[in-house]
Amino acid sequence: MTEKRSPSRTVVVTGCTRGLGRVMTKGFHEMGWNVAGCGRSQEQIDQLRELFPAITLFSTVDVTSGKSVQQFARHTIETFGAPDLVLNNAALMNDTAPLWEIPEDEFSRVIDVNIKGVHHVIRHFTPAMIEAGKGVIVNFSSGWGRSTSPEVAPYCATKFAIEGLTQAMSQELPPGLAAVALSPGVIDTDMLRQCWAEGAAGYPTPEEWGRKAIPFLAQLGPKDNGKSLTTP
Repeated sequence: MTEKRSPSRTVVVTGCTRGLGRVMTKGFHEMGWNVAGCGRSQEQIDQLRELFPAITLFSTVDVTSGKSVQQFARHTIETFGAPDLVLNNAALMNDTAPLWEIPEDEFSRVIDVNIKGVHHVIRHFTPAMIEAGKGVIVNFSSGWGRSTSPEVAPYCATKFAIEGLTQAMSQELPPGLAAVALSPGVIDTDMLRQCWAEGAAGYPTPEEWGRKAIPFLAQLGPKDNGKSLTTP
């Protein structure tokens, strides 16, 4: 077993290689947190290892694979102990089209990443957090998990699911833990440009978002269990 590091706070970030995930990785690292991040791109994971060599653990993980997530969770817990904060950020957007024109494999992939991937992370990190008696799980939702727009029905469906999943989970957790659904707001990310290229530039960049969002995330606690929040 890997020797555990000093007892500073630990954050897990899925989808850490780009967009909001990369910004959160950098921000929490600069705050002195242990950071365990995962993403699909080996090249980008290697870049993060070079950029942030201290108090970090980066792994190439496909969140749709329970076995892959299990290995990542085990390595993280062996290295840092149970996390204080899990940021279930990894997600996909469908190519915009009416629902009946979305190919079966594309619909399935969005479901697999955005819902099943969240479940895999919850399943493999939560038991250690319960044993430690602490921790907050933040499942990233969206404004499209609380309202709808045309041609993004698969994505909307997954984010509505995240809201319900998080509410139910919050009722199952013991005292000291929290599950929160978080809408980050509208941010100029690759995902937004995929579905709204002409309008994305009018919104904050991930870096601008992170300046307010990261301190907000860092202060979440048991008092927030079951809430559907939006970053300031």
